[in-house]
Amino acid sequence: MHHFRLVTTGAAALAVLAFAALALAASGPVDVSGLSPFAACTVGGPGTNSVNSEVEPFVAVNPTNPSNIVGVFQQDRWSNGGAHGLVASTSHDGGTTWTESWAHFSTCSGGTAANGGDYGRASDPWVTFAPNGDVYQISLSASADVTVSAVLVSKSTDGGDTWSEPTTLARNVSAFPEGPGFNDKESITADPTNANNVYAVWDRSRFPSDQAGITPQMNAASIRGDIIFSRTTDGGQSWSAPRDILGLNQNEFTIGNQIAVLPDGTLVDIFEDLNGSGRQRSPNQFHQSVIRSTDHGVTWSKVIDISTDRSVAVRDPDTGAFVRSGAGLPDIAVAPNGTLYAVWSDGRFSGFTHDDVALSSSTDSGLHWSAPIKVNASPAGIAAFTPAVDVASDGTVAVTYYDFRNNTPGTSTLPTDAFAVFSHDGGQTFGGEVRLTP
Repeated sequence: MHHFRLVTTGAAALAVLAFAALALAASGPVDVSGLSPFAACTVGGPGTNSVNSEVEPFVAVNPTNPSNIVGVFQQDRWSNGGAHGLVASTSHDGGTTWTESWAHFSTCSGGTAANGGDYGRASDPWVTFAPNGDVYQISLSASADVTVSAVLVSKSTDGGDTWSEPTTLARNVSAFPEGPGFNDKESITADPTNANNVYAVWDRSRFPSDQAGITPQMNAASIRGDIIFSRTTDGGQSWSAPRDILGLNQNEFTIGNQIAVLPDGTLVDIFEDLNGSGRQRSPNQFHQSVIRSTDHGVTWSKVIDISTDRSVAVRDPDTGAFVRSGAGLPDIAVAPNGTLYAVWSDGRFSGFTHDDVALSSSTDSGLHWSAPIKVNASPAGIAAFTPAVDVASDGTVAVTYYDFRNNTPGTSTLPTDAFAVFSHDGGQTFGGEVRLTP
């Protein structure tokens, strides 16, 4: 299942908790996950399954009760994509203690034909709180042979302790050749201005039958990655039919779609726009881009480019092997005053020897963006990757990232640490780097 786009490190979780990590530093890290609840499950092969592995965490905080935190992650990762299921870990005491639960997004996690969760694998977890405290999580669920892909949503009204049976937003059979396509890299965003509105967005990949998979995404093959959107306006009781909100041409591909909601209700969808002819001004060039909606997703603007995306990807400093870090996938955050911040991995600051973290901001609702600046404080020659951004209520901007500065050359392991830097001047300068990992 090489079609799953995996971020093996938890940038999304880090950004939200960067501020809390400073307060908790004295007591040390807390385990959020335990032993796998799916260890005995044998569904989902072929492939090698790493029982008790947890990857791709994402976390959200209840706006009505900051002590209520929910993190979601893949549980028991398969070597060729996806996991036994998605687990939600919930805290009601500000992160001191955690309890696990799970939605029925896969067979191993209780999915059946009757409840709509009978899929061999689940991936791409995401979670969001509505302003009334309801919490939603979303899954990319798929058959082990990738002939079926689906986007499922589940809701909790008790802070993440229990979950509704999944609602299917999209289900496609047979990803190849040019046909209904493979649903991928979904995200979900609750509208902070209206508890009834929740937005889901993902890409639907279409590959020619002889060039299926991730590789052609990086080589301008005749592929498409449409942006698919669905919303609820009644708190998850019903969802709109999924529809393409961009209308891409062949040889154009988006991934990493994520919607941010401005204080006035404007939606801004950020994504990586991959190479190809299509809309791109020149072949083989990537962009970080956005589209906007001022009517809660009914209509959408044309593409607005933030910047070219010049990531050189991440390599193991010992072996030179590629590290699957989600290179190029953007993250976005909104400040209380409506300023938007976007971050991604980019090689321009190093002369393209390695990636650093680029940040761009917009003060006019995403219409125009500042020139990218480097924000990580990694030592010279050390790549920084998988960035995430968040903004505190006082306007402080936090950016988190990983790097290999503490790696010992010549060993069989690859120690990786997480760091955060902060801006107190609206993203103009960053400093005060803090190591988040022990």
